Amino acid sequence: MPELPEVETVRRGLALKISGRRIMRADLRRPDLRRPFPPALAARLDGALIGALGRRGKYILIELDADGLLLLHLGMSGRITMGAALPADPHDHIVLTLDDGTVIRFNDPRRFGLIDYVRRDETSQHPLLAGLGPEPLEAGFDGAYLSAALAGRMSSIKTALLDQRLVAGLGNIYACEALFRAGLSPRRRAASIGGGRAERLAAAIRSVLSEAIAAGGSSLRNYVQADGALGYFQHHWAVYGREGSPCPDCDCGEGVRRIVQAGRSTFFCAKRQR
Repeated sequence: MPELPEVETVRRGLALKISGRRIMRADLRRPDLRRPFPPALAARLDGALIGALGRRGKYILIELDADGLLLLHLGMSGRITMGAALPADPHDHIVLTLDDGTVIRFNDPRRFGLIDYVRRDETSQHPLLAGLGPEPLEAGFDGAYLSAALAGRMSSIKTALLDQRLVAGLGNIYACEALFRAGLSPRRRAASIGGGRAERLAAAIRSVLSEAIAAGGSSLRNYVQADGALGYFQHHWAVYGREGSPCPDCDCGEGVRRIVQAGRSTFFCAKRQR
């Protein structure tokens, strides 16, 4: 599933091209994805003026006209791309044609993505957004916050980091990478992360996310940027997906290990991460 860097990369790419444009035609080629489309969605989109594009966690938020907002989630296999008219793809479930001829496609082979329409003044109360934790790249996400948020948590720190109520947008790839940078074992109890450990982890989360955004995200399976280009941060992964490979700058001799936590693969160095 695309995580914060991939979603932010797509948002930025779209914003450069579609903000200020008008939707001339909205073609909804099925009634649902993960959930049914909101009633009269095509009618709401036809003729709508696109405003600013935002992001909350793994959700893209597109302002429409004076008070509307389109909420998008890519799910497991979704991608949003833009360009001129291309041959039809059976997995292009939503196609928007703009006033300058640009065509926006929401392609989702597994149909785990979603789209919703909400009034802008009700955004913070939307069920999918209301419980999200802080944005890790915004002010206030630091060691003090993590120490307080993790206090009393008996789960592993890796499992805790995947809780979107703790930190919005962080997923499996970047949790593994951040823990490696911070030198913290993914098996360590979350409640034990305080003080200097929490400061190191907060800094590692911020740095790995920032670097991934600069690299256009990580292209794994279906993800591409809005212009169709691949991201390339996957070439800079230290541990994720590298089971058995040598650990960067480490003489452990064992290489990167893989374990399963809460049904998800975790990659780490048992010597460097304590």
